Amino acid sequence: MRGNIQERGAHARLLTVITALLALQLGALIAPAHACGCGAMVPDRDSRISVGRETSVVAWDGRTEQIVMRFTVGGDARKAAWIMPVPGRAEVELGDAAVFTELARAAAPEHRTRHYFWPRSGDWPYEGYDGAGAAPGTGGAAGVDVVGRERLGDFDVARLAATDPDALGDWLDANGFDLPDGLSEDLRPYVDRGWEYVAVRLAPREADAVLGGTLDPLRITFASDELVYPMRLSRRAQTAQSLGLYVLADHRMEPASAIGGAEPEVVFAGRVPGSGAVGELTGGQERFLTVLDQDFPAPERIDGDHELRRAAADTAYREVVYEDELLTVGGVPAWLLTLAGGAGLVAAGAAWLVRVRRRRGAGTAAGA
Repeated sequence: MRGNIQERGAHARLLTVITALLALQLGALIAPAHACGCGAMVPDRDSRISVGRETSVVAWDGRTEQIVMRFTVGGDARKAAWIMPVPGRAEVELGDAAVFTELARAAAPEHRTRHYFWPRSGDWPYEGYDGAGAAPGTGGAAGVDVVGRERLGDFDVARLAATDPDALGDWLDANGFDLPDGLSEDLRPYVDRGWEYVAVRLAPREADAVLGGTLDPLRITFASDELVYPMRLSRRAQTAQSLGLYVLADHRMEPASAIGGAEPEVVFAGRVPGSGAVGELTGGQERFLTVLDQDFPAPERIDGDHELRRAAADTAYREVVYEDELLTVGGVPAWLLTLAGGAGLVAAGAAWLVRVRRRRGAGTAAGA
């Protein structure tokens, strides 16, 4: 159900969304957690959290990137933290979940019926047989500048500028975020390039609420002349990761490489109108939608961020799902009619031969 695609890149311009997150009662040890494709998710001490699926919508017009991201999470954590690097000053607001519904509908596969002649398992006379047998503080720290702080629903969002990954780690620790060992090492390439960070803490309004289900999406906007989707921090994940990416741009886009995961696959490619929630992202303009799906069976092999570039051609693609159905005529299996008809023809032929032989025998007797 998916078509193949490569990955190609450009420079450093990141797409990233932040949503399931944030944090905790400081602690030295953290239970192993799933990392998300665009950041690191960490549960509170002695808790666990899992991300079943990361789905993001990226809209890019050549100058500005917008990312709407949502996560489906499970586990027993009451709080979690998530950090995402961004290439420039970002604006953060709640996203519209309707955009995912609209794009899923636009990219839905085409269903076709494919008939087969001979009965299969589940068809008469084989029915019944399958053939198989039986809230952080607002204080700063050296090397860290808090450039913005917002409360968005259940999200407590801090926008940071950091010149030192260790200083960033200290600030997060001092403000209730506890990061896994080695994360500072993965953050250093972003610090070296002067990127900033969005740190999000999920702070449910209901006491003792546990993180679970599909979280509200967040929408992040920043200036960018290139399309990059951050994945480097996901190498800290303890389990296989899955990424679904909707890319809205002027043309069909493709990633530069697999960055250590399975080959990215195209689920859909084609133009979509600039209406509804999608139009809110595209300014009412028609855009080319490329839907990518990728698995990361060994997250530790992730070696960079997804860099996306224009494909060689704006070739449209839609998956086709075939639904096999037994061929019937008037509700009667065609194979049964064929066999019955064949048997009838054989019987008729046999009867004709008998009559011919009898006539010949009668003629011979009369001539004698």
